[in-house]
Amino acid sequence: MKPVKILACSFVAPLLISAAHAQTVGIVTTPAGSFSNSAGSAMAKVLSERAKLRAVVQAQASTGFDEVESGAADFNVSNSFDATFYATGTGEYERRGPKQTIRQIATLIPYRVAMHVKADSDIKSIADLKGKRVSGGFNAQKTIARIIEAHLANAGLSYKDVNQVPAPNVVKQAEDFKAGKVDVMFFALGSAAIKEAAAALGGVRVLEVNVAPEAIKRSEAFLPGAYTITVNPDRSIEGVSKPTQLIAFDMVMISNAKVSDDIVYAVVKAIHDNKKDLVATFPPFGLFAPEKMGKSIAGVPFHPGAARYYREIGLLK
Repeated sequence: MKPVKILACSFVAPLLISAAHAQTVGIVTTPAGSFSNSAGSAMAKVLSERAKLRAVVQAQASTGFDEVESGAADFNVSNSFDATFYATGTGEYERRGPKQTIRQIATLIPYRVAMHVKADSDIKSIADLKGKRVSGGFNAQKTIARIIEAHLANAGLSYKDVNQVPAPNVVKQAEDFKAGKVDVMFFALGSAAIKEAAAALGGVRVLEVNVAPEAIKRSEAFLPGAYTITVNPDRSIEGVSKPTQLIAFDMVMISNAKVSDDIVYAVVKAIHDNKKDLVATFPPFGLFAPEKMGKSIAGVPFHPGAARYYREIGLLK
């Protein structure tokens, strides 16, 4: 088995100590406080405790695809449409060409995403964002701009219809929202950043999307593979007071074809078999359906190690 490259980063100290002599794997996520960072940390904990791998998480501003493609990291946590764009050289990556070594590890949980406003805001719908201050640019995380565009398009708007306030990434956007510099904040439900904003601002409220076929079609033009989902009120979710229609797409784990088949096999097995542990660390894993881990991503083949495990348990033919 070839050694997996070590990614220097931070995680929970006791886990690192207990796994000091184990094989090391690195997982890249978006910044601390983001949904994928929290999910990545939960998976790293499971891998360290259940698969006896020394799993470490690197939170950073970008998507992590370049690190995985170069071999500087073993895995990243992203979304399905961005993985397709990166692997096939389309979307934000159309001038960079396809990446032949990118492989799918697993489909995990849905990103249930929403535009959030202050609870007492006079903004009642996405259409009301016309002329309002909305974060844009996202030079370090262009995927976020695309998702916001999809929400605006759902209401027949575009960035030309709002006052765009530059932000490098999704976490800085949340900081601007708390500081009153923008009128709306995009984030995945269940993220720590939403809880912090709700606590700081006296509550937040999500803006429901239009589920009319023509409205959904406008959103899908920006987010291939996205779908709508009904979110019910829950104490763990800020801003949802009634059954609400929101946009969702899948969280996925991506790797490089050069990562050991045995390592990948151990990773997917540990994640598949330990939903309870994942939920204990990050409650949104309550939406995790292990039997759907083999759901494919357009343009991204499965890693052989993942495919071997999924075939053994009947998730792939």
